[in-house]
Amino acid sequence: MAKASDVKNGNILRFNGELVQVEEFIHRTPGNLRAFYQARMRNVKTGKLVEYRFRTDEEVDIARVETNDYQYLYEDGDALVIMDNTTYDQHNVPKALFGPAVKFLKEGMNVIVAFESEEPIMGQIPNSAELEITYTEPAVKGDTSSGALKMATVETGAEIRVPLFINIGDKVKVDTATGSYVERVKA
Repeated sequence: MAKASDVKNGNILRFNGELVQVEEFIHRTPGNLRAFYQARMRNVKTGKLVEYRFRTDEEVDIARVETNDYQYLYEDGDALVIMDNTTYDQHNVPKALFGPAVKFLKEGMNVIVAFESEEPIMGQIPNSAELEITYTEPAVKGDTSSGALKMATVETGAEIRVPLFINIGDKVKVDTATGSYVERVKA
């Protein structure tokens, strides 16, 4: 067990039986009162925000979390099969860990997964992905209003909004966090 004074921003703690990631950890000494640590933590599984005041000598359980790069191989029901790039071990990771950005994940992409004692707790895909357009309506000649967008389907099956000049077969860069078009990729 560690003391509250050992906690740093970004640490993963076991707090009330749940895993939480410390977002903000501030030491406070209000006037003539005892000092304490004000913590803002996010539940790893649910994403809920938790605020708590730790006494300076309070014991906390810092979880041993191992974060590593993995290669996404394929989808298996509600799980993704990933491979460790160094040992070639394969793991099944729940799709839900990656959130809504999972729809932009294509085979062969590198992902970051955090494990806490053999259990996957967090997943993160790259901030952007280069994907090919598999279907979109052709642009209408004369429709050149600035900023006009149309729907397009990318190779992973996700739908995004793209400018009118994008055609089937073009590669586009997509922001995986927002699902928005960034730019056309030159071949």
